[in-house]
Amino acid sequence: MPTLTTAQALITFLSRQYVERDGERSRFFAGVFGIFGHGNVAGVGQALLQAELAATEDGVPPTLPYVLARNEQAMVHAAVAYARHRDRTAAWACTASVGPGSTNMLTGAALATINRLPVLLLPSSTFAGRAASPLLQELEDSRAGDVTVNDAFRPLSRYYDNLTRPEQLIPAALQAMRVLTDPAETGAVTLSLPQDVQAEAYDWPEEFLAERTWRIERAPADPAALAEAAELIKAASAPLIIAGGGVHYSGAEDELAEFAAATGIPVAETQAGKGSLLHGDPRLMGAVGATGTTAANALARDADLVIGIGTRWSDFSTASRTLFANPDVRFVNLNVAAPDAAKQAGLAVRGDAREAIRALRERLAGVGVDEAHLRRQDELRAAWDATVDAAYAAPAATDGRMVQSAVLGIVNEYSDPGDTVVCAAGSMPGDLHKLWRVRDRRGYHVEYGYSCMGYEVPGGLGIALADPDRDVFVMVGDGSWLMMSAELATAVQERVKIIVVLVQNHGFGSIGALSESLGSQRFGTSYRRRGETGRLDAEPVGVDLAANAASLGATVITAGDREELINAIAQAKAAPPDRPVVITVETDPTVPAPDSAAWWDVPVSEVAELASTREAYQNYRKEKENQRPLVAPPDWDRSPNPGS
Repeated sequence: MPTLTTAQALITFLSRQYVERDGERSRFFAGVFGIFGHGNVAGVGQALLQAELAATEDGVPPTLPYVLARNEQAMVHAAVAYARHRDRTAAWACTASVGPGSTNMLTGAALATINRLPVLLLPSSTFAGRAASPLLQELEDSRAGDVTVNDAFRPLSRYYDNLTRPEQLIPAALQAMRVLTDPAETGAVTLSLPQDVQAEAYDWPEEFLAERTWRIERAPADPAALAEAAELIKAASAPLIIAGGGVHYSGAEDELAEFAAATGIPVAETQAGKGSLLHGDPRLMGAVGATGTTAANALARDADLVIGIGTRWSDFSTASRTLFANPDVRFVNLNVAAPDAAKQAGLAVRGDAREAIRALRERLAGVGVDEAHLRRQDELRAAWDATVDAAYAAPAATDGRMVQSAVLGIVNEYSDPGDTVVCAAGSMPGDLHKLWRVRDRRGYHVEYGYSCMGYEVPGGLGIALADPDRDVFVMVGDGSWLMMSAELATAVQERVKIIVVLVQNHGFGSIGALSESLGSQRFGTSYRRRGETGRLDAEPVGVDLAANAASLGATVITAGDREELINAIAQAKAAPPDRPVVITVETDPTVPAPDSAAWWDVPVSEVAELASTREAYQNYRKEKENQRPLVAPPDWDRSPNPGS
């Protein structure tokens, strides 16, 4: 029984965890992101140093390399992006110091859990022994002596434990791995580590520190549920598939393509599910919902059966429950997670997406939609393709600035099919969802479960670490950039290349447009100096984003028009693979992308002195009339022609 500190035992344990899926075994933890301070520098930090030095002496790379981050929230984003790109078969741990260092990870924890992506968080805490309380950065709660700031992680984590004794690590670490590797339960896992406990020694069982393999199982769906789903599909006249992130995580892209081709059922995609079918597939109708295509949304309005595969049915996907307008519409939910399978009062088919699609296809041999439905799909798809072509070719604004849809089109056309585009917040995620043509199953990575500003650069770093053989294009606006761009320095440190397309539109483009639509006149969304009126309405602040990027160590290229942007992309792709490249381009935020013909519910003030707000409220009331609960009665007719 080796004698190790709690931190040393934890690092040893993490370095010996493996996963197996479909017979392929791989190491689960890729490394540890961290920022050291009091609380973890002498515990986890010492353990990582000791492990790295031992590997160096043996002449091998460390099995759990340490990456020094610049921001605690950002390092969690990088870890989450890595896990998503690896289809949840690999993860990172993140360590932070006591107090603000640890609570800086809260936003990342929420993002990971909402998106069902594994990350292990190791926030340091104050002394379990309380010998010197109150400590620097300790929360004093007069109601309870055991409350710490790390308790804020509890509602944001899929599993949480606070270790007050070394031996508690054994069950906690095993439970952590159970959750991290469970497709239905995964998300942020938090082990709160008091700084004194990290450094305490204990005699650890050999069995705990031995290599351990966790099998990621493919849960089969219940045969009775599959049979019922098959009967509903046979009876439907206008079925539609909504592909979510679960299609990617289960590796079901080929099965979905074959199923859609065999049955003729059209496929629409959520943000997480985009790329489930590749551009050019005749059954792909594109994005669905508030940021969807007119093709997908037209079919969604008429659908009498909607088959959700691996989607959690967010308000953007349902257009705030106004999209599915057929009064007889019913839902079938194929999902590994029971809560998502039960949504919309649909038929729950709980199981692995790949296996469920295969089983359904066997039951639907020879079943397909009629020729009229196929012709309609072709017409709608062709019309939207023409719309995208026009958006990609959009001319510059009157002042010479490019428009965002043209920037996206150029990047889409002049990047390689195997490159990955990354985005998260602002107006670009919606435009990408509608307009981006995905040519590789890993070619699209937009975080929209939490739509967190600042995710973009660290997310790109995480993807590049996960897949160094492809170029990663990070699409980011100046708003997100100014919030969290420092991980560019981490990319320089790690000799990682990402290509950042930094769009300067002098403010928050998405919220500006939303504000205008809600009658709030883009108030507080432009980066302007305070003027003589006392308001932020004077000239633009004038931040030099190119100089800012260069100061972080990136190669910077400025593009002013279409040709310069095309040349900049070629230069960036030809640049050495060990340094990030930033392309800066200025756009006009008032020129929107093509409309989705769908709605998103954001309340408008019921009373207002502003005429613009009163008008917006009248429009809001009209849209609310189309909102419906999407709840079928418990005894709804599941026979042919439901509801008749």
